[in-house]
Amino acid sequence: METEFESWYEEKQSAYLYRVLATCEDAQERKNLFMKLADAADSQALHWQKIAVQNQVTLPATFTPSMRARVVAHLLRRIGPRRMLPVLAAMKVRGLSVYTHGTPTGHGVSAPGQPEIRHRSMSGNGSFRAAVFGINDGLVSNASLIMGMAGASLGSSTIQLAGVAGLLAGAASMAAGEYVSMRSQREMFEYQIGLEQQELNAYPQEEAEELALIYEARGIPAVDAKRLSDFVISDPEKALDTLAREELGLNPDNLGSAWGAAGASFLAFAVGAVIPLLPFLWPGLDHSFGISVGLTLAALFSTGATVSLFTGHSLWWSGLRMLAIGAFAGGATYLVGHLFGVAIS
Repeated sequence: METEFESWYEEKQSAYLYRVLATCEDAQERKNLFMKLADAADSQALHWQKIAVQNQVTLPATFTPSMRARVVAHLLRRIGPRRMLPVLAAMKVRGLSVYTHGTPTGHGVSAPGQPEIRHRSMSGNGSFRAAVFGINDGLVSNASLIMGMAGASLGSSTIQLAGVAGLLAGAASMAAGEYVSMRSQREMFEYQIGLEQQELNAYPQEEAEELALIYEARGIPAVDAKRLSDFVISDPEKALDTLAREELGLNPDNLGSAWGAAGASFLAFAVGAVIPLLPFLWPGLDHSFGISVGLTLAALFSTGATVSLFTGHSLWWSGLRMLAIGAFAGGATYLVGHLFGVAIS
C-alpha cells in the first residue's frame, strides 16, 4: 500500500477522532483545541492528497473511518477521554498532554522571556504501586494454595513442594506477562515517536502550529504560544522530544524497560509468595500452619494499609478490607482442600 494513502488516511482518521473528542469535552479551551487540531489534520491530509495526485496514486472519494476508530469513538462517548489515553496515543491522536501535564509554570521547555512548561508524569509512583500489588498477588495466591494443601491434611514436605512450585510458577507467569505487556507498550511508543519524526520532517510548520494550539489551550497567550512553538521547532532534537511530550504525552527518555518490569514483577510476586511458605521451610518448627496463617494475616493487613497511600482511604479500613479478602480466599481453599481430602481418604 502506498505511503501517500496511509498518511492521508491516518490524518483523516485523526481529524475524525479529534472532532469526537471535541464533542466529549465540557471545557471550551479543550473543545477549541481539538477542533483546531481536526482542521490541522485535514490540512495535512490535503498535503498528502496533493502528493498522491503528483505520484498518480488514487485516493477514495470519501473518507470512512475504520471499525477500530468507530469503536474508539463509541468508547470515548461512553467513558470519556481520560480512560482512553493509551488507546488515543496508538490511534495517532495528539494534544494528550492537556490531560497529563501541569500548568505553564515551573521547569521544562521555555524560550527566552517565555513561561516554562512543566511536565508531570501520568504514572506518578507507578513502580511502587506495582510492587505493592505484586507482593499482594503473590501473598494471596500462594497462601491460598498452602491453605488448600493444609486443609487436605497433606504432609509438611508436600506443602513445601507445592508452595515452592506455586511461588516459581506464579512469579514466572507474572514476569512473562509483564514482559510482553511492557514490550508491546514500548514498541507502540517507539512507533508513535517514529511517526512524529516523519511528520516533523514532512511539514515542520504545521507541527509548530499544532504545538502552539496545545500551549494556547493550556493558558499561554496565542502570541507567546506561537513564539514558543517556533523556538522549539527550530531545534530538530528539541522539537522531537517536545512533540513527543506535548502531543503524545510521552517521555522519550523513560519508555520503560521490558526486562526491568519483568524482573521487578518476578521479585515482587516471590516476596509475597514466600511469606506463608516460610514456616514450612524452617526445619523442626512446630505449629507451622498456625504461624503461616498469622504471618499471612499480618502481611495482608500491611499491604492493605500500604494501598491506602494510593486510594486516600483510612489505613485501618484498607488494611482490614485486604485482610478480609485474603482470609476469605484462604478459608475457601482450605475448605475445598479439606472436603477433597475427606473424599479421597
